[in-house]
Amino acid sequence: TMNGRKSENTGRRQGPGRREKEAWRGDADSDRKHLTGREVERLIEATRDSRNEARDRCLLLLMFRHGLRVSEACRLKLDQVDTESRVLHVARLKGGLSTTQPLRGDELRTINAWLKERARMNPPGKTFFVSEQRTPLHRSTVNLALRKYSADASLPLLAHPHMLRHACGFALADQGADTRLIQDYLGHRNILVQSSKDLPRLFRPFPILHPPQVVTFVRKLS
Repeated sequence: TMNGRKSENTGRRQGPGRREKEAWRGDADSDRKHLTGREVERLIEATRDSRNEARDRCLLLLMFRHGLRVSEACRLKLDQVDTESRVLHVARLKGGLSTTQPLRGDELRTINAWLKERARMNPPGKTFFVSEQRTPLHRSTVNLALRKYSADASLPLLAHPHMLRHACGFALADQGADTRLIQDYLGHRNILVQSSKDLPRLFRPFPILHPPQVVTFVRKLS
């Protein structure tokens, strides 16, 4: 919250830093619900040298590339991430239908880096993302991490997890996907997105332009 944040290690509440306060002030005047491609890139870059770099880089990249809701990311299981077949099995919530989506090379690298760190932690259970306490990652931890990285990246607003889902839809539209394909990819149709020839090329590195005409459509899908 704006009154402070809890340390992941101690659970004690800490006051917001100067950059976070500045971001909060700027965010108060903004009702923007999405991030630009460059902002997503800066957000992910901000995880560098952080205490949970491997986990958070993997988390943000997968949430963006696959349009994951925060609850879908937190509930992700090890067997949903198939690095051998290079696919992610996405279990959609809110009545959405599940999809199987291709994993690109940079995603596989971040996944393998996190799996190496996760194996070192040796947590119980099969949850893919875990906290420093080796328990399933909670959505509040993701929210706090995004606030921190927003400030570290000097973004003009404080990002929240659903902005990454919106950014996924905008990125697909920027790369030429029609509305049906975006709808399918975000889990609004019963379609298997595994061997598609279109989707891998649609995610060139972090597109920047976001056509105004797709904003309303993507918000409706989320």
